[in-house]
Amino acid sequence: MTGERTRRPAGTPIYLEPLYWWDIPVLVGLEETLFPGDSPWSAEMFWSELAAGHHYVVHRDTTGLIDGYAGLMVVADEAEVQTVGVRPDGQGVGLGRAMLRHLMTVAGDRRVLLEVRTDNVKALALYASEGFVTLGIRRRYYRPSGADAYTMAYPQ
Repeated sequence: MTGERTRRPAGTPIYLEPLYWWDIPVLVGLEETLFPGDSPWSAEMFWSELAAGHHYVVHRDTTGLIDGYAGLMVVADEAEVQTVGVRPDGQGVGLGRAMLRHLMTVAGDRRVLLEVRTDNVKALALYASEGFVTLGIRRRYYRPSGADAYTMAYPQ
């Protein structure tokens, strides 16, 4: 998490790779950085997602360090974005958008659902700009903080 990051030059394609088991410790560290007050995902949770066959990808910066990850669960005619995370020093360059679009491509014609903290302004703006609409609110969804979450969908 520390150290100088080599930024991806503007206009450079964003390449995503499958999440492998050996990447899980890095993702657990990123979760602790990104979601410190809301029960960040554990290694066991990521292992469970991989074992269930859900679709997970990572992005590596120019030094090979994972700076983004995203996951999608597909069940019948719906899909759910399980997570999208971008290392703080990698935010604002389109990585979250690229990963979200990748997940939506994997979802195909299915309806895509997600939950997002009501105070996560950047994520809300991203999802709205990609056509997601708010369906409702889940009170005290995140633990232990008790923060509320919006349930969003694409298409409505």
